[in-house]
Amino acid sequence: MNEVNSWLIITLLIVLLLISIGMLLGFYWDIKKMTNQLEEIIENFGTNELVRTNTHSKPLNHFITKINRLIYLFKGDQQHKEKREKELKQEITNISHDLRTPLTSIKGFSELLTDPALSEEEKKESLSIIQKKIDNLTMMVDLFYELSQINSSDNQVIMEQQFLDQIVVEAMLMFYDDFEKSKLKIHMDESNISPILADLKATNRIVINIIQNALRYAKSYVTINLMVQDEYVQLSVINDVDGLDQSALHRIFDRTYRLDASRSGGQIGLGLHIVQQLIHKQGGKVVSDIHKNEFRIDVFFRKWD
Repeated sequence: MNEVNSWLIITLLIVLLLISIGMLLGFYWDIKKMTNQLEEIIENFGTNELVRTNTHSKPLNHFITKINRLIYLFKGDQQHKEKREKELKQEITNISHDLRTPLTSIKGFSELLTDPALSEEEKKESLSIIQKKIDNLTMMVDLFYELSQINSSDNQVIMEQQFLDQIVVEAMLMFYDDFEKSKLKIHMDESNISPILADLKATNRIVINIIQNALRYAKSYVTINLMVQDEYVQLSVINDVDGLDQSALHRIFDRTYRLDASRSGGQIGLGLHIVQQLIHKQGGKVVSDIHKNEFRIDVFFRKWD
C-alpha cells in the first residue's frame, strides 16, 4: 500500500513538473516572441504596430499593456516633434521671404538715389518708400519679439478694468490714413458696452492686429461691432475677401498660415496667431467664420464684474 502511494506521489510530482516545464517553455516563447516584435517595432518605428501576445498570464498582460502605452506615448511625441519641425521649416521660409522682400526694395531704391539724373521729387519719393519699408521691417521684428514673449514668465498679464470701445476708437484713428488710401467703406457700431477685465497692452495689440488684418485683406468694406454676450463683451470685425475657402478656417490662427500670401504686402502671418494667444491668456476666446465671400472674426473679452 505504501509502495502504491509512493508511486502516486512520484507520478503526481512528475506531472506537476512537466506542467511547470511546459508553462515555463510557453512563457519563454512568449517573451522571445514579444522581444522579436519589439525589435521589429524599433527597426520600423514609423509603423503603428504594437506588442501582441496570446499569454493568459495577468501580470504579463499587464506588463505588455504598459509597454504598448509607452510605445504609443513615444510615437505621439515623435509625431509632434516631426510636425513642429515641419512648421519651423515653413516659418523660416516665411520669415526669409518676408524679410527679403522689403530688404530688396530698400536696396533697389537706395541704389536709385545714387543716380545723378534723379530729380529732387523722385528722390523724395524714393526716400518715402525706403522709410515705409524700414517701418515695415521694424514692425516685423516687433511681432517676432512679441511672439517670443507671450508665454514668458516675465510677461504676466495685468487684469484690470478696460474700456474696449475707447481702445477700438483709438486704434481706428491710428489707421485713419490707411483706411482713406484703401478706399474701404467703414461702418462702426459705437453703442455703449460694459467695461472688460483685461490687460491694456495685450488688448491694444489684439485690436490692432485684427484691424491690420482687415486692412490687408478687405476688398471693399470693414464692419466693426461691439456687443455684450452673457459674461463676455464681443468684438466682431467683418470684411469681404476674395477666394477664401471654408476649409481654411481651422488654420486661420496657425503661425504659418496666411489668408492670401499673394496679398500679404510683405506682412508676416503672425497677427491672428498672436490674437489667439493673447486672448486665451486673458481667459477669453476667439473664433472665425467664412460665409460666401465674407470673413468674420469674433473676439470675446471677459466682462468687468
